[in-house]
Amino acid sequence: MATTLELIRKVKTQVQELTGFSADSVSDFNATDSGWEMTVNMLELKRIPSSTDMLAAYRITLDPHGNVTSYHRTRRYLRDQVMEDVT
Repeated sequence: MATTLELIRKVKTQVQELTGFSADSVSDFNATDSGWEMTVNMLELKRIPSSTDMLAAYRITLDPHGNVTSYHRTRRYLRDQVMEDVT
C-alpha cells in the first residue's frame, strides 16, 4: 500500500494528464468505503502577477488502489480571491 504522500503525488499526476492543467495543491483528502476522495486545486490559467492566476478545485474519486475513477470541477477562482468553504 502506498503512503498518503505517494497516493497524492500519483493522483496529481493522473489529473494533470486528464485535464492538461498543472496541479497546484490538495485541499481535502478523505478515505471512503470504496477508496478515496480528494480535492485537487489546478492552475488553469497562469497570469502576471501570479495573484491573478485562475485556479479551479476538482473533486476526485479514487478506487482503493489510488486510480482516478471520476473527477468534476467544483469551482473556479482567482488565486488571491478569499472564499468561504461551502459544505
